[in-house]
Amino acid sequence: MDDDASSSVNKDDECVFCLIVEGKRDAAVVYEDDAMMVFMDKYPISNGHTLVIPKRHYTTILDMESRDVGMLFALVHKVAKAVVNALNAQGFSIAQNNGKVAHQVVPHVHVHIVPRFIDEERGRWPSRRTATMDELRSVAERIRQHLLNDTDTMDVELITD
Repeated sequence: MDDDASSSVNKDDECVFCLIVEGKRDAAVVYEDDAMMVFMDKYPISNGHTLVIPKRHYTTILDMESRDVGMLFALVHKVAKAVVNALNAQGFSIAQNNGKVAHQVVPHVHVHIVPRFIDEERGRWPSRRTATMDELRSVAERIRQHLLNDTDTMDVELITD
């Protein structure tokens, strides 16, 4: 990695996600360890919209080492299962955007886990809204409980046809 690229992996004092990691911004945290953090999206597409991030600041996924990408997506897999079970979702979307033209709003690697429900209009994203911190914390606790009780079984069945 050259000197210009290495600047993208340092903590960014202006990055809202770095501020959340440092405890300087409030968030409804579902899970964290030394390398990763999971919290609720303040502007959810649907109830239970969750973000999984590396704690270290990377602007895009291409700035990350393959090993770290693997760790990130292993956690995404576990969290997605917990989100689906906690919210009785019939499906879910996973999104990871890189760069402004790809609609990356926060320039810190993050993966969206968006639970989907049968009563949504098919093929359309629901409109975003601003959720209250109490609402986010309540949903985070439900997801956390399912994450802590992680098993390989699903409590709900996804609709696949």
